[in-house]
Amino acid sequence: MEYSFLKIATEGNICILTISAPKSLNALNSTILNEIGDFCDNFDCNKYRCLIITGDGEKSFVAGADISEMATLNVPQGQTFGQKGAAVFRKIETLHVPVIAAVNGFALGGGCELAMACDIRICSDNARFGQPEVGLGIIPGFSGTVRLARLVGMGMAKQLIYTGKAIKADEALRIGLVNEVVPQADLMNRALEIANQIAANAPLAVKAAKLCINAEYDMDANEAILYENGIFGRCFATEDQKNGMAAFLNKGKCEFQGK
Repeated sequence: MEYSFLKIATEGNICILTISAPKSLNALNSTILNEIGDFCDNFDCNKYRCLIITGDGEKSFVAGADISEMATLNVPQGQTFGQKGAAVFRKIETLHVPVIAAVNGFALGGGCELAMACDIRICSDNARFGQPEVGLGIIPGFSGTVRLARLVGMGMAKQLIYTGKAIKADEALRIGLVNEVVPQADLMNRALEIANQIAANAPLAVKAAKLCINAEYDMDANEAILYENGIFGRCFATEDQKNGMAAFLNKGKCEFQGK
């Protein structure tokens, strides 16, 4: 599929996906959501060990969903649009490699929801986060009410969603919505630095760790511990485990092959 609103670049075994609709501050319409979904469906997790998602320009990561598209929707159409966004973001959340959101400016509505679907959020000091949907007569529709409460706690999530107020980068860091805040000029370098740290590790182990963290969130403690133990045991069937431990014992460095 040829993309009209996505730019794809690579840095070694790191893939960088840029959402590029600068006239609308990268707002998400159905076409862009379809393109992101197709990108995820065809992403080569054997070739790449980490994905960075960012927005085109310095003003906006993703300013939200496309209000001009939503304005005339009826109930079934609204549900379909919400289902589309939620399904695409779930693909990002469950991608078999870690996903880093490099948030460069506005991350409002669907933009905040997109960032929350990623594993790690690094933002520039000019970033703004918020779920302003109640000011438009709707609620966050791309799983925002689900992920925001899990990330920052129910009380803070309710305050942000009920008021619709945007918060600055330092407040997003304080409440745990983002992992780090860096100067605008350093954003991509920092995202790449973290991505390369991830990529240097055993990719099957990183994949297994992501699988465990995502799956165990809704389990009770005993079930989660058993689940982790099963995945832990399977790691010992990989060449990466044999080679990694051998390199450690021999005080060497292992170049993991993902096998």
